[in-house]
Amino acid sequence: MRVLFSIAVGVSSVLTVLSVNAQTLFTYGPNAVSKEEFLRVYQKNNVQKKPDFSAKSVNEYVDLYSLFRMKVKEAEQIHLDTTAAVRGELSNYKGQLARTYLSDKEVTKGLVKQAYDRMKEEVKVAHILVAVRPTDDSTRAYHEIDSIYNAIVSKKADFAEMAKQYSEDKGSGAKGGDIGFITALQVVYPFENAAYNTPVGQVSKPFRTQFGFHILKVEERRKNSGQVQVAQIMVATPKSKGAEGVIDARKKIAEVQGLLKSGKAFDQLAKEYSEDKFSKDNGGLMEPFGVGKLMPEFESAAFALKKPGDLSEPIQTEYGIHLVKLVKKIPLQPFDSLQDYITRRVDNDSRAAVAKEAYQVRIKKQFGFKEYPEHLDKLVNDIVAGTEGTKEFKPEDYKSSTETLFELGGKKYTQYNFATYAGGYIRGNIVGNKKATLGDLYKMYQNSVLNDLQQEDLEKSNVEYRNLVTEYRDGILLFDLMDKNVWSKASKDTVGLAGFYKEHQDKYQWQPGFEGTIYQAANEADLLKLQAAINKGTAASDAVEQINTADNPSRISQQTGRFEFSRFHADADAFPQEKPSKIFKNEDGTYTMAMTFKRYPKAESKSLDEARGFVVADYQDYLEKSWNQELRSRYPVKVDEKTMKTIVK
Repeated sequence: MRVLFSIAVGVSSVLTVLSVNAQTLFTYGPNAVSKEEFLRVYQKNNVQKKPDFSAKSVNEYVDLYSLFRMKVKEAEQIHLDTTAAVRGELSNYKGQLARTYLSDKEVTKGLVKQAYDRMKEEVKVAHILVAVRPTDDSTRAYHEIDSIYNAIVSKKADFAEMAKQYSEDKGSGAKGGDIGFITALQVVYPFENAAYNTPVGQVSKPFRTQFGFHILKVEERRKNSGQVQVAQIMVATPKSKGAEGVIDARKKIAEVQGLLKSGKAFDQLAKEYSEDKFSKDNGGLMEPFGVGKLMPEFESAAFALKKPGDLSEPIQTEYGIHLVKLVKKIPLQPFDSLQDYITRRVDNDSRAAVAKEAYQVRIKKQFGFKEYPEHLDKLVNDIVAGTEGTKEFKPEDYKSSTETLFELGGKKYTQYNFATYAGGYIRGNIVGNKKATLGDLYKMYQNSVLNDLQQEDLEKSNVEYRNLVTEYRDGILLFDLMDKNVWSKASKDTVGLAGFYKEHQDKYQWQPGFEGTIYQAANEADLLKLQAAINKGTAASDAVEQINTADNPSRISQQTGRFEFSRFHADADAFPQEKPSKIFKNEDGTYTMAMTFKRYPKAESKSLDEARGFVVADYQDYLEKSWNQELRSRYPVKVDEKTMKTIVK
């Protein structure tokens, strides 16, 4: 059962529609499987080792794979592939899978190389942010940042002072906009672009990110410092204690410095004095980090240390006073070592949109994209923005708006098509600026149409994508069919299960054993205490309660039920009635002792309820074997021996 399901979801890249020239390796009933298909599946199933092309191995796999194909065919014949659940799951998978294909691979390679080249350099920047929230008019924010920019570049205002006064990034604004050094893949892509494209000492033109409009000033550039690993001792400075808290923290750090000079070990002092809960138990050791990851003042002190073992002077951050010891410096790794990591980051970074847009431009050209912006403008003007006391937006009001917004793949997409799409998001009211909101929705609609078209084209033109979709579909069908014919059937078929149990009742036996309670502990000493207490007349439950303390309430665990002597590799003599047994050492190093209430010296049949788990598993196995036999009789397999000889080596 598990083997077949593994094939379904991880092995099969099945296409039963064979090309005219494909060689048939075998048939199952009237259905053919090509040599090409079989080899693709067979070799994919052997990704961890070299495929075995011996006659024995190949024939065994033909037997296994043909049975898999029979089951998928059965699922198709009862139309499992048309159910809403299967179609919905497959649609979601296709959409997720398509994302890995719907971007320009060459553009992605360029972005990966660009990111690594930028990682060779660190840029110290300050910025000013005017935030744009979802309900804001972005025009106002742009005019505000533009006026700030003009005041700075015309020398009428100082960048740091304007940041303190106007920046809506309060953390950096209070420091004149300073955010310290950054490198590639640490900030959103538009911000990174501005940082790397602006000369030292100059201010960038206003630019937009998901947070709003920014300008930034480049203060310095330097070679990449790599990463450092440090250990720290931190004494916290809670804001509630104010200046007095800072003084107290500095006194405590001075005390630590004195102990270090006297020869005390840094890691021991970290465990005793540090208030950083994430590193103190590890002797103050922190994970390696690069620039732009921690507070600028902490980073500056850490990177300034020269040799492993060097100590910093006390550093003050918003969290406390720190002493830092250098453990090691880690230089930037070569491109080959980082390529896979950077590629994953690029694929999940905002710059991935660049590769996707490049791909979409190519697809638009391929499918004859043509746009009519004047028709969009007319629709936007006609739409009434639903607000309190006014008419709500209803897509059906625009059924007569049939002018074309754009053409793609020979199909026209009208004003009403877009109004219907927008209605699903707006739900009656247009929040914020009508033109901006509808403009964003129009981009979403266009991308949605384009993605659907791209996905259809992928299935036609990309063999790898088509194979992966097919194997996932077959996996869903097999799972549902196995559940219907085997797994759920074995549990729900109470009459069949009872009949199977009755026919095989001798298989489900209680071996000689006892009814009682077993006690388990990590330490033998705890069970010796329990044993002694019971022998002195203390009730077992009271003795366990006395041994299990509040600090460690599970020193002894217990379980009551029926157990077999063989579990303990012992016979009945080891389990006296109403007395503690001897103490057994388990294979995992723990210890067990038993209290026996009743002994069963002979084997006895288990009831169906007692054996249910085993009976259900065996009944499932029986149902599957019977079903497999029935399928093989209805779909006889015939191997083309001539083609087989071209595979076997």
